Amino acid sequence: MTTPSHVSSTSSHAAPLLEVNGVNVDFSLPKGDVRAVDDIHFTIAKGEIMALVGESGSGKSVSSNALLQLLPELAKVSGEALFEGRNLLSMSASEMRRIRGNDISMIFQEPMTSLNPMQRIGKQVAEVILKHRKISKREAKKRVVTLLEQVGIPEPERRIKSYPYELSGGQRQRVMIAMALACEPKLLIADEPTTALDVTVQAQILALLKELQQKMGMSILFITHDLNLVKRFADSVCVMRNGKGIEAGSVADVFTAPKEEYTRMLLASTPKGRKAQVADDSPVLLEADNIKVSFTTKKHWFRADEKFDAVRGISLDVKRGQTIGIVGESGSGKSTLGRALLQLLESEGRTVFDGTDLARLSTSEMRPVRSRMQVIFQDPYGSLSPRLNVGEIVSEGLKVHHPELNRKERQRRVVEVLEEVALDPRMASRYPHEFSGGQRQRIAIARALVLKPEFLLLDEPTSALDRSVQVRVVELLRSVQRKYDLTYVFISHDLTVVRALADHVLVMKQGAVIEQGTTEQIFSAPKEPYTRALIDAAFLNLEEVDVA
Repeated sequence: MTTPSHVSSTSSHAAPLLEVNGVNVDFSLPKGDVRAVDDIHFTIAKGEIMALVGESGSGKSVSSNALLQLLPELAKVSGEALFEGRNLLSMSASEMRRIRGNDISMIFQEPMTSLNPMQRIGKQVAEVILKHRKISKREAKKRVVTLLEQVGIPEPERRIKSYPYELSGGQRQRVMIAMALACEPKLLIADEPTTALDVTVQAQILALLKELQQKMGMSILFITHDLNLVKRFADSVCVMRNGKGIEAGSVADVFTAPKEEYTRMLLASTPKGRKAQVADDSPVLLEADNIKVSFTTKKHWFRADEKFDAVRGISLDVKRGQTIGIVGESGSGKSTLGRALLQLLESEGRTVFDGTDLARLSTSEMRPVRSRMQVIFQDPYGSLSPRLNVGEIVSEGLKVHHPELNRKERQRRVVEVLEEVALDPRMASRYPHEFSGGQRQRIAIARALVLKPEFLLLDEPTSALDRSVQVRVVELLRSVQRKYDLTYVFISHDLTVVRALADHVLVMKQGAVIEQGTTEQIFSAPKEPYTRALIDAAFLNLEEVDVA
């Protein structure tokens, strides 16, 4: 294994801004100490962007939180992290409070949980300024407006009065950036700052960070599991695995000549291959005609209620064995359309499944149809009950839809489907928290497959997963589709996954389909500027997708 050198683009004569030497993090647990970070080394020069990359659980976020003493008391941290020559790890609590938000700031992965939902965003950004700068509230307010304008928030004078829930995901992340840059820090730690965002918003946020970094001359520690983002954003990189730094160097060196097999695997972790088109004469399994979904927003008693059209007259046919990919940004109506197809939302229009008009079925008549139409949700952490073990989760549908099966028959079906999704049946007695994200998504797939459905709605099933895990889940979905002639509607904002899985693509924007066609047509010759923008944001090398 290659021992990583100190990563930095600084010259040998210039003092680094941050020098991390042999940092270890151990968590004291009832069963003994667990080492989460093991002898990590890296250096960041002034004005440099260094990326810390690796899969979930590799120790990236633990390392960055250790630098700012943000870990819980059960964590024991050793080693040194020299920031302008001073060891961050040995500072007192009061010294760290002066450093955090002032000299070193942090952007967290999920802005909705990082912002206080009960406070207006202007007050939250101003709070950082007032804590570290001796200025009046009036001056702080002016500074907040300027910051929001710098990070691209429209109408900043009005938006300072908004609450976090009134902003989009991209706007909330921009507020987090404004908050982090409020005191013009020397080092910005960005912990997966774009993971929860659409590809187009990702590109905008990274471009914004790069622009602000160059204007302010600050350094950035960029934490991510996506090496494609590193390639376009960072100067140097340190690859982590199982708490260790296994390879380090400039982005150019690591990307062109990776020394470690694990690094090569990460670089190659993009879903590949194409799905074969279904036959023209394949029967239509699901037919949707002019589907509309509207929501009513309640206003104050003195204002009329507002009607919002989330899905506006969409029609589609899905043939047996076909995969329809539905793509678009957050808020485009993708998931709402998917739930309407399954009759999980009230909607107008007509949905016919295998010759049956679903709108005419009663609740009891719909139940046997539901066993034939299953759904796999986006979040493998939230979609599994923490109170049930894997065997109970997977067999739950059998109890509802096949009460004639006895306990032994249900257990046999559970064993078969767990093997189908490459999980050890002996894991059936374990609980969801004992599994990785990829394993949890396999459990969710097993829960759907155990009923032997004909149709699967897959709602962003890979967006919460590492790239390498995404590849394995995509291969699994392909495999079971071929074996059982399954029909998929695959909803995603990740075009690399859609390209690998779908044979027909619908592009949605503001509740309507603006373009559709075969996967080859959409990716090789997109007609709409919006589709082209999605593709441009999703792929680093546009020659890969032959965009004219």
